[in-house]
Amino acid sequence: MIEVQGLTKRYGPTTAVEALSFEVRPGAVTGFLGPNGSGKSTTMRMIMGLDRPDEGKALVAGRRYGELRWPLREVGALLEARTFHPGRSARAHLTALAAGGGIRPARVDEVLAAVGLSGVAGRRAGTYSLGMAQRLGIAAALLGDPGVLLFDEPVNGLDPEGVRWIRELMKSLAAEGRTVLLSSHLISEMALTADHLVVIGQGRLLADTTVRELTTRGRSLEEAFFALTGASADYRGAAHPTYRGATADHQGTAADHHEVASAIDAAPERNDR
Repeated sequence: MIEVQGLTKRYGPTTAVEALSFEVRPGAVTGFLGPNGSGKSTTMRMIMGLDRPDEGKALVAGRRYGELRWPLREVGALLEARTFHPGRSARAHLTALAAGGGIRPARVDEVLAAVGLSGVAGRRAGTYSLGMAQRLGIAAALLGDPGVLLFDEPVNGLDPEGVRWIRELMKSLAAEGRTVLLSSHLISEMALTADHLVVIGQGRLLADTTVRELTTRGRSLEEAFFALTGASADYRGAAHPTYRGATADHQGTAADHHEVASAIDAAPERNDR
């Protein structure tokens, strides 16, 4: 389980995350949803011990990431696609990680097969497309067979077949009883993949609820998202929209279904999508 308790992170005068608290429980895909710049990546970096919070704490299985004895065996994460030496092959990259994490060497070929990279495992990773780099990052996350997994925008660079593969992978990992936190800006994909949603705006919690609860009263997940965050969609020059803004009127925590429904009902209808 992941426990986020009162996390706050400031960069100079800018507050990226403010008093954020939520839990990610095993056995379900928890979607982490919010407009661009809402603090999702910063939160995930704090969970992984890459950024130090100014206040609060993030725990994995009851401990901070830095306190884990064998972190690769307990937590796997894909936060950026190209976190490897471009001159190394995929197999060499994973072999080095396995050696450092006390993981049996045979596991390297297992995860390469699982992500569909067996045929190109000997190629220099620097020659990989973005989609292939994403698959290698997922392989690294799975290498230690951890019970907790974090994925930040894992479908970036993947073709439709790859997106479907990611969707089924996330569901299968959760079905095995793992804790899965998945961030994405693709609202329609989140509707198909996530069981539970944590929605944030301007670094603050807006909703912690199920997809079903958030989409009651005949609204799509996209409409509910706009209602909660006050975000607007920007389709300019992109295959998928980006989401901008989160008005002060829509900030605040929706702690249960009734509060979520009230927030949705109170928001104006949007015709600018």
